[in-house]
Amino acid sequence: MNFEIRPIDTPSHELLLLADEYEASVADYLPRSDCYAFVRDGRIVGQYLLLHTRPFTAEVVNIAVEPASQRQGIGTALLRHAVATARSRGFRRLEIGTGDSGLGQIALYERCGFVRTSLDRDYFRRYYPAPIYENGLECRHMVRLAMELTPDSDQTPR
Repeated sequence: MNFEIRPIDTPSHELLLLADEYEASVADYLPRSDCYAFVRDGRIVGQYLLLHTRPFTAEVVNIAVEPASQRQGIGTALLRHAVATARSRGFRRLEIGTGDSGLGQIALYERCGFVRTSLDRDYFRRYYPAPIYENGLECRHMVRLAMELTPDSDQTPR
């Protein structure tokens, strides 16, 4: 596979909304985030946004791979890059959150070394204007996961 992961100034709007369909939410974190794209044969097929949230802490606030390119290891490659980037920038903790109905996303994040830390109950009912359904389930709660990035830790995603 001929690809590179590189920083970009203008992320794919379509991919942003694939990961977070609420425009107001994306508009809130996009200007404060750094975007990295998975570019294959000159075309963006995946991307993530990294946001400095607190001292020593960053969060992957949006990550998506175009549907035709999913299940090819691109999400894992993006997460590996996010971990390496956060670590190289001196962050000690990397966080990520997803809806409780995103069963595939939760499994991916856990396979990559993230650990569930908390549940923000009714997050999507409180902050999103309309119900979201995924896998036949209403997305209600935000599942929060994290990874410690101490320099000597071996938590690079598999």
